[in-house]
Amino acid sequence: MGVKAMLPTYELGFYALVVTCAVLYSGSGIFEASRDSMNRKAFRDGIKPGWHYFGRKMDVADFEWVMWFTSFRNIIIFALSGHVLFGKICSMTVPQHRAVMYMIYGLLAVLASMGLVYLMIILSHCLLLYSVALAKQKWLCYVAGLCCLASFKVEPFGSWQSGFVTGAFDLQDVLFYGGCTFTIMRCMSFALESSQKEEGIYSIFDLLKYNFYLPFFFFGPVMTFDQFHAQVSEPEARRKDNEMKSIRVNALLHVGAIVAVDIFFHFFYILTLPSDLKFVNRLSDWSLAGLAYSNLVYDWVKAAVMFGVINTIARLDHLEPPQPPKCITMLYIFAETHFDRGINDWLCKYVYDHIGENHDNILKELVASITTFAITTLWLGPCQVVYIWSLVNCFGLNFELWVQKFFQLGPFAKLEAKLSGAMSRRIRAAFGAVNFWAIVLYNILALNSLEFALLVTKRLLVMGFPESTLSIWFITYCGVQLIKERERILAIQQEEKGDKAKLE
Repeated sequence: MGVKAMLPTYELGFYALVVTCAVLYSGSGIFEASRDSMNRKAFRDGIKPGWHYFGRKMDVADFEWVMWFTSFRNIIIFALSGHVLFGKICSMTVPQHRAVMYMIYGLLAVLASMGLVYLMIILSHCLLLYSVALAKQKWLCYVAGLCCLASFKVEPFGSWQSGFVTGAFDLQDVLFYGGCTFTIMRCMSFALESSQKEEGIYSIFDLLKYNFYLPFFFFGPVMTFDQFHAQVSEPEARRKDNEMKSIRVNALLHVGAIVAVDIFFHFFYILTLPSDLKFVNRLSDWSLAGLAYSNLVYDWVKAAVMFGVINTIARLDHLEPPQPPKCITMLYIFAETHFDRGINDWLCKYVYDHIGENHDNILKELVASITTFAITTLWLGPCQVVYIWSLVNCFGLNFELWVQKFFQLGPFAKLEAKLSGAMSRRIRAAFGAVNFWAIVLYNILALNSLEFALLVTKRLLVMGFPESTLSIWFITYCGVQLIKERERILAIQQEEKGDKAKLE
């Protein structure tokens, strides 16, 4: 049945009421647990004094968030502000050479922050993969690129290369591996695009302009070479109507999100609580489910803020970067689940869609998903947790297709054809609710720990059956129906825009 199947207003209102009450009830349990554990010895490292006027301590378990917005806040602001000012001056004076200016600023910034040896390591990998690109053989580009990526992700090769970089500051490892691994992904994109070029090859100068664009260098997102090259090659970059207003609004939203997360961490210790399984095991099933889900929501917010800030800078430079990841609260399908839109787009273009084509053939889909998650495992860094995460998410992605194919068989297709659109939507939402929690459980093992994921699974599916299991499933079903309603409205709006465009 189509996505435009409509439900009665009173039914949607009931679903919204159920979800709201469940969130408030679960949140109250997490709030009480956070308050009671504020001075617990086991949480001493994760809970520190926060904003004094709140009178409460703050969850500081995520060192990256703390580093970005405390000790390294001024450095980040200085570097990105310098890029914006430098870019603005270049856009006004030499717009046709702005990409070269961005490259020069990026090279100098990387040199100043990480040193000459680090810059030489980056340039050596760029030169190596550029040399491979000259052969214009896709398989060779894949092999060389993945070997270079493995040299940073597999020991002892990663430690050997990082050992050449002197200095010791808190984010050195993050910047080293972030800059190196994103460089490899960009170089692979360059090599693969060059191999598809009918005549000649892009110059190494094009590769350096692409790789040393500072906002994308250390933390991404990855923008494929064909998109970046086409956009920076525009001789006269022009803004769309109300684009600056949109940029300012997004910038304010990101600042508001940063402040909101800091305030949230004074009252809800969602990152520290899972570190003590004995304490967490005392929580109610509802609070435990809320704690698991809130960890996924936070990781999405973190990714959205980080990529959102970078994207805002890129948009000021007249680029159209990859969008922030789709909100985790709007996901109930494995195929749409990702936390990094840039890496997701890269994998889809060069691996998943390339092998799986239209994703309708079960065997091709299996090969495509296994290959995609194998590369993702290498990208994240091979270890036990990543292996398990890749395995279960690969299974979830394929299982979706298997279920879809099964229910497309003659008897089921005929049965659904007899149902009304609303009833078909309700049945699909019931299956979507199960998928929703599969996504949550499969991903918290990577965000928290395997032990916490097993504890949540055991409590919700075994010890909590049937009361907690069925009640949480029903609440999730209500949430999925609200997501489907939003999708229905967006589909109608897009159709109306398409009709208007045809008339014009």
